[in-house]
Amino acid sequence: MSTRPSKHDAGPLGDIKIAPSILACDFARLIDHIDEVGSEADWLHVDVMDGHFVPNISIGPPVVASLSKHTDAFLDCHLMITDPDAYLEAFAKAGASSVTVHVEIGDLHATIALARALGLRVGVAANPDSPFEMIEPYLGLVDLVLCMTVFPGFGGQSFIPDVLPKIAQVRAAIDKAGYACEVEVDGGIDLATTTQAVEAGATVLVAGSAIFGAENPKDAAAALRAKAL
Repeated sequence: MSTRPSKHDAGPLGDIKIAPSILACDFARLIDHIDEVGSEADWLHVDVMDGHFVPNISIGPPVVASLSKHTDAFLDCHLMITDPDAYLEAFAKAGASSVTVHVEIGDLHATIALARALGLRVGVAANPDSPFEMIEPYLGLVDLVLCMTVFPGFGGQSFIPDVLPKIAQVRAAIDKAGYACEVEVDGGIDLATTTQAVEAGATVLVAGSAIFGAENPKDAAAALRAKAL
């Protein structure tokens, strides 16, 4: 069983981290679901969608603020939105630990700097069809690279194995330069795909349905960790 870091502590760099995605929760029982995962959740992954960058709308700073009051878990906020700069301060005030923004929206240097100024950890995300070259300029500037293994917008999709070479490319570039940077994967992560993701270089595994769709979410998260080690 892991010891869950606080919302201000991402945990040891490079250790396998399990990040249950609350998008798969029954939101009427959100806090119950989080409690059910317990200490097997190293991070909590919060999917934020604006209905513009992706064809779905989810949650925002008010839910993050509620989570922050209830749990000391590291809150990993994935901003699938076209104008993250307009909301970074709100997420920081709500208690977000980290924000991840998408390379597809354009140059992110100012966004990364703003997130840092607000005391947030920051990551960059890339869709399955976005090449490594879109990620590369930010590798020395961020704490995390999120390689999407599904097209973002909806949970429960199937893992896209064609992303695996890009994960390996990101991992190799980080290791060669000695950057302090995690590699996260999100989309279709379950017992069958965890090994592939970790072998490619992932250290943070986002899983929604595989954890919160299980009869015992804590056991499901523990099983993913065991498979990854």
